[in-house]
Amino acid sequence: MTNTEILISGGGIAGPALAYWLHRAGFSVTLVERAPAPRPGGQTVDLRGAGRTVVTRMGLMEQVRARTVEQRGLALVNTAGRTTATVPEDAFGGEGIISEIEILRGDLADVLHQATRHDVEYLFDDSVTDLRQDEHGVTVTFEKAAPRRFALVVGADGLHSVVRRLAFGPEQQLVRPLGLYNAWFTTTEPLQLDGWYKMFNAPGGLVAAARPGRLPGEVKASLSFRTAEPLGYDRRDTAAQRELLARRFAGVGGWEVPALLRAMRTAPDFTFDPMGQVHLDSWSRGRTVLLGDAGYCATPLTGLGTSLALVGAYVLAGELAAAAGDHHAAFRAYDRTMRPYVDQAQELPPGGAKGYAPSSALAIRLRAASMRSMTRWPMRTILAAQFAKAGNIALPDYRLPSAARAA
Repeated sequence: MTNTEILISGGGIAGPALAYWLHRAGFSVTLVERAPAPRPGGQTVDLRGAGRTVVTRMGLMEQVRARTVEQRGLALVNTAGRTTATVPEDAFGGEGIISEIEILRGDLADVLHQATRHDVEYLFDDSVTDLRQDEHGVTVTFEKAAPRRFALVVGADGLHSVVRRLAFGPEQQLVRPLGLYNAWFTTTEPLQLDGWYKMFNAPGGLVAAARPGRLPGEVKASLSFRTAEPLGYDRRDTAAQRELLARRFAGVGGWEVPALLRAMRTAPDFTFDPMGQVHLDSWSRGRTVLLGDAGYCATPLTGLGTSLALVGAYVLAGELAAAAGDHHAAFRAYDRTMRPYVDQAQELPPGGAKGYAPSSALAIRLRAASMRSMTRWPMRTILAAQFAKAGNIALPDYRLPSAARAA
């Protein structure tokens, strides 16, 4: 078997982006995704720094800009709904907390799917269950499809990566929890947002937030809480997750929390997940390699997950194309190019989880005061360096051939 037949697990952003570049380089690509179709909607993601450069090189920036979500910026609000601090969208040259280009995760994934669906074999409603590697390839077992052989397997299947578990080890050994749990969902509750991404903090490390969606009347909401102890819960039991959130926010009547709790109860797209980072000494094992959140999740606190996925896909494909069939050399070059970028991106903003979800009323007031100073010296200089991380990589200009052949 030649090194041109590649399986990608994960149909979000990283997987289809890699499929795009691999096909352009002449590889034969199959992509497997657990969902029955491309996942629509989702929350808003940032397109910034080198991630924008990659999308531009793909020739897809026009399609992306046509689906952007208009937001005025981030506004902290108090119990009465009064704004206590704001950071406008155009702060830090459009590369601040709210990026100039904000797009729903499902919309970006759809742009990438449309760009690849005629050239890539998509296996929806299926998942990898076993990997058996040998000197010449990988035998992959699926939940539904018949077993198949591939030269290489890429895990682009997120924080809870199946490929990572099969090739690298159990999730609990490889994911560092931040002590933050988040629920995301969509609502049409008539919230007074005025175009802002509004965020409310309550004592006990509780956070409620809402921002405009792309469609009229659509609101993208989240409820978060911080806890010192990891929670044991069934990831498939959304009813229990909703009850957990309701108990955590019981008695919090400030801002729009009651309306968000009502919406959370019936939201069809409700998701609940912990925040955690993935730190690995190597992103490859034999003929298996990890991409995006599966290999180096930075968490939403950094705002760099999308850039890491897009840049990682571009670099991995480029190195595979340049390596003339030597996947070991390609994986080493991928690591060498991406590692400094990933290391910077995984550095949390000042305050980290505590800064995002402060525990006391005093800490909440201090957070608002800190945000009011963000666009002034010296905080502006400190935060400008944080936001500049999105572009802190010299992207190689890969001369992708019309075909990639390997013996």
